[in-house]
Amino acid sequence: MIQSGLFPVTRLRRMRTDEFSRRLKREFSLTVDDLIYPVFVLEDNNAVEPITSMPGIERQGLTALLKTAEKCMAYDIPAIALFPVITSQLKTIDAAEAYNPEGLVPRTVREIKARFPQLGIITDVALDPYTSHGQDGLINEKGYVLNDETVTVLCKQALTHAEAGADIVAPSDMMDGRVKLIRDELDRSNYILTKILSYSAKYASSFYGPFRDAVGSKRNLGNADKKTYQMDPANSNEALHEAGQDILEGADMIMVKPGLPYLDIISKLKSEFNMPIFAYQVSGEFAQLKAASQNGWISEKECVLETLLSFKRAGSDAILSYYALTAAKWLREAK
Repeated sequence: MIQSGLFPVTRLRRMRTDEFSRRLKREFSLTVDDLIYPVFVLEDNNAVEPITSMPGIERQGLTALLKTAEKCMAYDIPAIALFPVITSQLKTIDAAEAYNPEGLVPRTVREIKARFPQLGIITDVALDPYTSHGQDGLINEKGYVLNDETVTVLCKQALTHAEAGADIVAPSDMMDGRVKLIRDELDRSNYILTKILSYSAKYASSFYGPFRDAVGSKRNLGNADKKTYQMDPANSNEALHEAGQDILEGADMIMVKPGLPYLDIISKLKSEFNMPIFAYQVSGEFAQLKAASQNGWISEKECVLETLLSFKRAGSDAILSYYALTAAKWLREAK
């Protein structure tokens, strides 16, 4: 038997013994202030469609979406992120519907802002919901996504969203130079307070499958991929380069997507730039947690809250998650 005082001098378990001492030394916490709820918006105001690959998540027309927004307000969720489900007849090679001032996103923004002016609204600035080929930009005859021509359309799209009342425009396209030109376009039009959340480190990930099902771009994309503009999952330093460039161009916040497989990237960006870092717990991550919990393999509540907390520990200031509304309920119940 080891004599007292000889081994070990420091007992780290001592502070883990009691609930009160565990609380006192806790380094990070998850609150509702950290959560953003992504929602899928339908053209038909009265429609609601379940998403098979994302159990419990629905595509919603405006009637249902307004009720969802009301729930977000009731649980003090700071913001929602809108992702449109565009009907096939509006998808074109030039993505002209993306900047239609009477299009789905501007109409939805105006309606939500009229009812819930204090709820933050983030809009996705990218062309994949609007293109007939499913890519995030305009393409040439070889199918290559054209950078500068795409950015011109993205600027129009971002301005249209700002005019409708969007609080944050979020370019997720990964085109070079788009943050600067979007910032210039917004400032010229006197939308100097419209914020830019740049998807600076968006990887060409295999975790996006259910999302592409949800917005209907998977069918249009076919066997093509997005590797010529989204980042290689093998690269880490490149994320620093991308983020640094976007910050210089005027980004107010930067996004890492996906989330859990890229916690190291979140940590690096926070350490390097010490500015608002957002993480996206993407559809594939949600589907994994949901499927495992439905099969009884994990405890859904405990595992979801643990993964969300891991984003905070890595350095995230906010988290886009399809679990945001449910997590907000759990956090309130725990008080």
